[in-house]
Parts: sequence; C-alpha cells; structure tokens
Amino acid sequence: MEKVIRVGIADLNVCKIPDQITTIGLGSCVGIVLYNETALYCGMVHIMLPSSKEIKNNMNRAKFADTGIEDLIKELEKRGISRHSLSAKIAGGAAMFNMSGKSEMGSVGDRNVKAVKEALAFHRIRITAQDTGADYGRTIIFDSNSKKLIVRSAGKPDKVI
Repeated sequence: MEKVIRVGIADLNVCKIPDQITTIGLGSCVGIVLYNETALYCGMVHIMLPSSKEIKNNMNRAKFADTGIEDLIKELEKRGISRHSLSAKIAGGAAMFNMSGKSEMGSVGDRNVKAVKEALAFHRIRITAQDTGADYGRTIIFDSNSKKLIVRSAGKPDKVI
C-alpha cells in the first residue's frame, strides 16, 4: 500500500515507488521535485527564499533554493541516482502580496523561481514541467509511479503536469 510522504515548509524528503510525496503552503515558496523516469526514488524540497548567502546564521539549508536543491541532489545520490539523470518539476513562486512599486516583498515569488531555475541549470537538471507565478497558493502531490505532479489551488481545478 502506498504512503504519502509529507514535506514541510523549508524542508526536504525523498520517497520510493509507489509512494507519493506532497507539500502544502506554496505561496511565494517553490516546490521542486527531482526525479528520474526509471529510478525507484524521487525527492521534493520546499524552498522559501532564493539564496542562503542573503541570510546570516541560518542553519536550515532546505529553506533556500541554492542549498536546498543541492542537498536534495545529494540525498538522491546516496540512493544511487546520478545527478545527470535527474529531471525537475516545479510549482509555486506566486506574488501573494499586492504591493505597489518594485518592493523586495512583492518580488519574492519571482526571485524564488529565478533562483530555482538558476540552481537547476547549474546542476544541469532539465525542468520538464512547471506551474509558477500568478497570485494564488498551491499544494503539490507527486506520484512517484506515474511521475505526474498534481497542483491543487483553492477554487481552481487540479492541474496535472
């Protein structure tokens, strides 16, 4: 029987076929799924901020795009999956606050998506699907068997990417 592995905010985890992995509360945060079409394992990280270099004395590496993605890759490598075989699906990065002007707060979602794409490109991981931006929150569920990412948002039909 399949289990549902939960990933908290600023957290990461891995799951094994046939389990599902999920995270809730993706507003300006971005959920990143790393998977391989044939591997038994996949993983998810829920990042809150673009760069660990912007915050001093923060020990939670999963909170940031640069270090969270790197740590998830290492977790999958421990299970025998080559980083060069990984693909990614991403969701989130919404503009949750309607702010006038170009404030830092208003652009966190955009900055997160940009940082995630840069980190994945640095590791040569291809993004196969994404549902990012807009102005609403998301919950994502990745099915490790089908490799489909379900994106749920209040008042909207589920998207499968």
